[in-house]
Amino acid sequence: MENYDVIVIGSGIGGLVAGAMLAYYGKKVIVCESHTIPGGAAHSFSRQGFHFDSGPSFYCGLADPYSLNPLQQVLKVLGESIDAVVYDPFGHYHFPEGSLPVYANGSSYLEAVAKFTREGAKELQLFQEYLLRLYDGLKGIPPIALRADFWLIPILLGKYGLSMLKLLPSIGDISGSVGQIMDRFVQDPWVRRLIDLECFLLSGLKAHGTVAPEVAFMFGERSKSVIEYPIGGSGAIVDALVRGLQRWGGKLRLGAHVEQILVESGKVVGVRLRRDEVIRAPIVISNATVWDTYTQLLKPQDLPDSYRETALATPTVESFMHLHLGIRADGLEGLTGHHVVVHDGNVDISIPGNTCMISIPSVWDANLAPAGHHVVHAYTLESYQGWQKDESYPQRKREKAETLFRALEKVIPDVRERITLELIGTPLTHAKFLRRYQGTYGPAIAAGQGSFPGPYTPIGGLYRVGDSTMPGIGVPAVAASGVICANTLVSPFQSVFLSNK
Repeated sequence: MENYDVIVIGSGIGGLVAGAMLAYYGKKVIVCESHTIPGGAAHSFSRQGFHFDSGPSFYCGLADPYSLNPLQQVLKVLGESIDAVVYDPFGHYHFPEGSLPVYANGSSYLEAVAKFTREGAKELQLFQEYLLRLYDGLKGIPPIALRADFWLIPILLGKYGLSMLKLLPSIGDISGSVGQIMDRFVQDPWVRRLIDLECFLLSGLKAHGTVAPEVAFMFGERSKSVIEYPIGGSGAIVDALVRGLQRWGGKLRLGAHVEQILVESGKVVGVRLRRDEVIRAPIVISNATVWDTYTQLLKPQDLPDSYRETALATPTVESFMHLHLGIRADGLEGLTGHHVVVHDGNVDISIPGNTCMISIPSVWDANLAPAGHHVVHAYTLESYQGWQKDESYPQRKREKAETLFRALEKVIPDVRERITLELIGTPLTHAKFLRRYQGTYGPAIAAGQGSFPGPYTPIGGLYRVGDSTMPGIGVPAVAASGVICANTLVSPFQSVFLSNK
């Protein structure tokens, strides 16, 4: 039986950040990962010389020392760094009426939008300027300083009082939705759909469901930092966090599936792995989703009934269909790396299959594919309901992947003839390899209709991180959740000292 100060369940970004930060603070930490590859939804995998991202592919500020990206700030603290390729435009949005290049440079972006709607571009400029002012107020408070206990208030007032004053005029919007800001500035239907799309790509919800600071952060980092792709893919980020964890004495165990969080007298005492191995610690941090933590890892009696029922009633964003391809690259010079295809402008962008996301990262990092080839990752929302492994499963996979192939043909018309490797993933695949409840993208907590919970649980010593905790979905957000949890578990003097570095 091993004893630690902290056990982290799951090596997703949130779990690795929390574990590495606590190791940095001097805690004896072990991260237990069920799979043989770390990274959770951000892991990379290889097949026949092609190296694929499993999930996120868009990043800002990883190599910018002044970036607000919590992930960059954590890596800096841990003494780690990532090589990255800077690019612009960061992608193209393909609508039925034409393709829009999306530039980080604000004026270039507005000029591109003006080709579709001149008046709408003027409205978009006012909208963006407001969000950038909100970003300017937020950037005075570094994410690395955040925590979830009452000490946050004196820290904010004492150390970041001026920044707090700057935010006072926008206090209503900080807790509100992007939609309420959009309603003030934008009436053009084309631009409103564009804003809905940008919010949907970020949070899984449209503008009226997405919290304003999340999009303000996105616009701010996109225009004032750098857009980049990490050399080696998303796995390079995971590797850097693992190095940081181990540099400060933390331990990662792969293939260590946690069967149960052990609770005695209302407090955690450790975890039980497969084959009845027990690891003990007074603090356990779950990087699993709220649904998996409270149904798979805990016994029903471990939680108050009302709390458990409320938590499990949290609505979910749908799961995904995935298409990972290896293709021949001949004749594709000038290909860009990110594309979003909206098939039907008269159908809601959030309807599964209508909006397809495409990433071709080998345009920036040729080592991700064999010579003369590209890697492609395309995905779209898909409901988990109705999927099962039966005799019709292979045919249904191919039928549901057709919307992704049609999206890819908007970018590479002869893509089907170029394929040398093809992998199709369903919501069942998503649930199995990410160990996520119904393969969900995360909670569908709409702005104004609820808020993401912090790291605390009703069980003493049990904390949570990841995309079903504050601040929510997305790589910067889950990294911030790990920071918040780690800081909350150490003295305020340690976390304040860290923010001075």
